[in-house]
Amino acid sequence: MATAGVVNIRRDVDDKFYRYRMPLLTTKIEGKGNGIKTVLPNMSDVARALSRPPTYPTKFFGCELGAQTSFDEKNDRYIVNGAHDATKLRELLDVFIEKFVLCKACKNPETDLIITKNDEIIRDCKACGERTGVDMRHKLTTFIVKNPPKNPKKKGKSRQATGDNNSPTPNGDAGTPEEADAGGESDDELTKRIKAEAAELAAESALAKEDWSADTSPEAVKARMKAVEAQMASVALVSANGGDDDSEEDADSPFAQLGHWIEENRDAGAVEIYKKADELGIAKKHNSLTVIAQTLFTEDVVAEIPKYAPLFAKMVTSEKHQKSLLGGIERLVGVQHPDLIPSVPKILMAFYQADILEEEVVQQWGTHVSKKYVDREVSKKVRKASEPFLKWLDEAEDSEEED
Repeated sequence: MATAGVVNIRRDVDDKFYRYRMPLLTTKIEGKGNGIKTVLPNMSDVARALSRPPTYPTKFFGCELGAQTSFDEKNDRYIVNGAHDATKLRELLDVFIEKFVLCKACKNPETDLIITKNDEIIRDCKACGERTGVDMRHKLTTFIVKNPPKNPKKKGKSRQATGDNNSPTPNGDAGTPEEADAGGESDDELTKRIKAEAAELAAESALAKEDWSADTSPEAVKARMKAVEAQMASVALVSANGGDDDSEEDADSPFAQLGHWIEENRDAGAVEIYKKADELGIAKKHNSLTVIAQTLFTEDVVAEIPKYAPLFAKMVTSEKHQKSLLGGIERLVGVQHPDLIPSVPKILMAFYQADILEEEVVQQWGTHVSKKYVDREVSKKVRKASEPFLKWLDEAEDSEEED
């Protein structure tokens, strides 16, 4: 069956570079007479994009249409009894997104559902920090309370317990760090802080008196450039983790160590690279793919991909891993080897044919300019270069539909 297209989660936003995307909901009518039913083949993919269990939107359709629903999560089948038009269900999905996904304050879909002790459902927005309730009169809320999201993230820890000085003030606003510090400091602590700041000022004055002239001879400039390039290489490896919270953002992090080891042992082979990543405890981390992609390959990346395909096949286990791999490819062709930008379609094709990159992930990546791994202009160039491959995917999809 052909893969559905990709649309904005907020379909009222007409921007092809809108960050939040989801597969277009598809339907399939099965059965006859009283046994007719509407199957939702890609409901799990749609729900994954919304960070909601697939049972929630399916049950929502049943509530809105007055129809029975059934779920077979093991076989990935979600069914609404009766024959229902795909357009109607997509419109209902928009309503579900508005009521149970989008932040009420900033309209951002990056929210988690939290069920309180009083069985109230709260949307916790990761973007603006607002917590807004849902309409508890809707029938779906009863289903959600009885079937809470699996593995919910722990929320609502006391800021005071964690020592966060930016805890909300009594009127609900977060105070500034300076206000929090001033409110909780003793006189002795305040005195120490003043002395420390005075010492910093003295150091700055001493620095100002130093001789800051630089040697501008060709040899000195060349030496400084080499030093800067070495520093930037370390920074690139550290930043390859994409700013993830569970990684060490310094030159001694496991990711940086892996990157330097690969650069020094490129001929070690796929097995040894995996062993090294496992030894560092990051073999299953998605950020490792970014580091490996930007340090393992050379200008002959297209020819090298088949050689290391088993390594990537073992390490790429989720959509998040695929996105990190694409980020590493961006850094490889956009920063380290800009001459490879025209080869982006061949690189993507090689990973696609090795069953490492999936069609939906690449299509979503191709329509979303991001400055997570490279600057925005480089990101645009890389995605522009990928257009022939994206067009080929669309044509292949159309051909499948015709067949």
